[in-house]
Amino acid sequence: MRRSIFSATAVALGAALALTACSSDSGSGDKPSTPSVATTTDAPKLSGSLTVWVDETRIDVFKKLAEQYQKQSGVQVKVVQKASADIRADFVKQEPTGEGPDIIVGAHDWTGQLVTNGTVQPIELGAKAGEFAPVTVSAFTYDGQVYGVPYAIENIALVRNNKLASSTPDSLDALITQGKQIEAKNSKVKYPFVVQQGKDGDPYHLYPLQTSFGAPVFKQNDDGSYTDTIAMGGDNGHKFAQYLQKLGKDGVLDTAIDSQKATDAFTHGQTPYIITGPWNTPAFKKAGLDITVLPVPSAGGEKSQPFVGVQGAYISAKAQNPIVANDFVTNFLGDEFAQTELYEAGQRMPALTAAADKVSDPIIKGFTEAAGESPMPSIPAMDSVWAFWGTTEAQIISGKAKDPSAAWDTMIKNIQAAIDKSKG
Repeated sequence: MRRSIFSATAVALGAALALTACSSDSGSGDKPSTPSVATTTDAPKLSGSLTVWVDETRIDVFKKLAEQYQKQSGVQVKVVQKASADIRADFVKQEPTGEGPDIIVGAHDWTGQLVTNGTVQPIELGAKAGEFAPVTVSAFTYDGQVYGVPYAIENIALVRNNKLASSTPDSLDALITQGKQIEAKNSKVKYPFVVQQGKDGDPYHLYPLQTSFGAPVFKQNDDGSYTDTIAMGGDNGHKFAQYLQKLGKDGVLDTAIDSQKATDAFTHGQTPYIITGPWNTPAFKKAGLDITVLPVPSAGGEKSQPFVGVQGAYISAKAQNPIVANDFVTNFLGDEFAQTELYEAGQRMPALTAAADKVSDPIIKGFTEAAGESPMPSIPAMDSVWAFWGTTEAQIISGKAKDPSAAWDTMIKNIQAAIDKSKG
């Protein structure tokens, strides 16, 4: 669940993206039949055992899947529950001793740390890579190699209260104007739209607006992987910073609006729009809201691109039985049956195209259509970004930074210095 990435340190960012179960009014279409042993194993016959670490949000579905895999292959699978905030750190600590698991399940933006620590091994997807949504494979790609088998996607989008608005403009400025008109006619409405911030800022939730100014956080390679070259400086970064200042002065953005206040405002009908993720839709449904999920409108003229989070499975570099581990993550978890089971448990769009094509829930589909092609950077340099980025945006929005362009330039210098220092 991603409510605010600044309520914890950057080390906990991956855990904040953990898959959470939520309710859904519609299923995923025809459920695929249980795969046969032939589809999940290769000669020679598999044997032995596996240990898989998962967090508290996935323990039930993975126990079910483990039983199915054991029934089909004869391989015993032990599923161990680890706290979502601890699973990555515990794995990095235990893997070198040989005491860790064969497989861990978690967010793609763990990849950089896991690879640089030498704790995971590459996974050869081969032709199967083409069966997944491209962004999900690029999310787990590091230095040209794939390190995880993806199974689910999540991202933020614009959610509309259909009782307050029946259509949505293509630009954020026009949306704000519409929201103010709704506010003027309805005494219950207090905000034209809301997006969580808090005293430390929240660039994750503002990132779609930033990318619409042509200011992505880092430059990307042709395959979608990230370099550590900062790309959000210069004129485009200045324009975005100036826009944040304007929204702050107009009261449209407010650092007093944190995750809970933003969610409450939308749930209670105090705003027609919120920028948020699928983790909040259960609360909206419980409140009886009729909602539509849409792409975030452009603020700067270019397409808004929220960060895409991808969930998947990694294989330990010290896996006791790497052939079996590869079969489990690639052939079993990468199969339509398992991907559909995971979707039904967590209500996140499957990474496998065949499973995703059968999803009919308009809310889930709406988030996916708003996703774009920008996975959350998993490179180590990203750890140097968050604190400076959030603090600077909060200072601009609150008016503490009088010159937004100068504040943005200082932020870029501080981030670059932190990246350089991290390299030694």
